[in-house]
Amino acid sequence: MNDHAEPVEGAPLIKPSTTDHPLYDSVVEACRTVYDPEIPVNIYDLGLVYTIEISPENAVDITMTLTAPGCPVAGEMPGWVADAVEPLPGVKQVDVKMTFDPPWGMEMMSDEARLELGFM
Repeated sequence: MNDHAEPVEGAPLIKPSTTDHPLYDSVVEACRTVYDPEIPVNIYDLGLVYTIEISPENAVDITMTLTAPGCPVAGEMPGWVADAVEPLPGVKQVDVKMTFDPPWGMEMMSDEARLELGFM
């Protein structure tokens, strides 16, 4: 028996993204046009976008978080992301969900974001 705590359903906390879908790169680029108003780095490079799932019908489900649950734009951010992704050619619909599990941490930032913010 091992000492490691297993997640209840065996699923990772952050579901994997549909990276092999033809629309994936466009969706990522669209997410990169949305910025956290308090940090001059886009939400994708900040690591706020946890999962981008794209169905065979091109419906896009995005699971994201915020740097802090009390973020002043918490109510608006999902709409900003949906507005950025929805106009992409081929996207049928967009659903943006907010989660705080797992909570965001600085280790989720890309190297570009760390560099931009002076953490490297």
